[in-house]
Amino acid sequence: MRKNSRLNPYSIIAAALLAVVPMFSGCTQKMNHSKGVYMLVDTSGTYTEELNKARAIINYLLGTLSPGDTMAVARIDTGSFSEKDIVAKVTFDQRPSVANTQKRAFQKQVAEFVSSVKGSSHTDISGGLLQAVEYLNEAGSGLKYVLIFSDLKEELARGHVRDVPFQLEGFHIVALNVTKLRDDIRDPKNYMQRLDQWRDKTESGGGAWRVINDLERLDNMFSL
Repeated sequence: MRKNSRLNPYSIIAAALLAVVPMFSGCTQKMNHSKGVYMLVDTSGTYTEELNKARAIINYLLGTLSPGDTMAVARIDTGSFSEKDIVAKVTFDQRPSVANTQKRAFQKQVAEFVSSVKGSSHTDISGGLLQAVEYLNEAGSGLKYVLIFSDLKEELARGHVRDVPFQLEGFHIVALNVTKLRDDIRDPKNYMQRLDQWRDKTESGGGAWRVINDLERLDNMFSL
């Protein structure tokens, strides 16, 4: 006897459910909402005079981060693609009391850095950004922010090559306190071109770009 070639309606429903299950199981995977914040601090020339502002920003950020979040602060100097330039780093413990102790230790490390830092002769912003990306990727942070506290004037030492594409998918790059240089005052196009250059580098690498010069707006930083 020849079997009916038509599919049983229940078998159709079962097949449809089996196809849907993987889709829903993927949607129910727990999302990683931990923040990773890596702040690059310019230590070149007269910009060292701005470092007390950087310290105030860091103290503010520490107050916004939660257990499980990661934070690091690194200097921008002549050759910034190095872990040796990391001033302080931590992933906060899930226990709030321990996390608060870690935050106080972090504040102390930053204060010591600000009080003793020596100005660098060159400004390797690109190297610092590459190091920040590597660090936050290894930390496994769900939301990744790189803060660049600098006038964004990059000056590389002879022999330093930084013509590599940035891989910034999933990263928010925020420029803070981008002060105007003497040449910018004479010709504002210099300032605008500098901002455009870093925005283009960020967006061509798949990242999101933002500039915050009014430091009273820091409370909106994580609403990108």
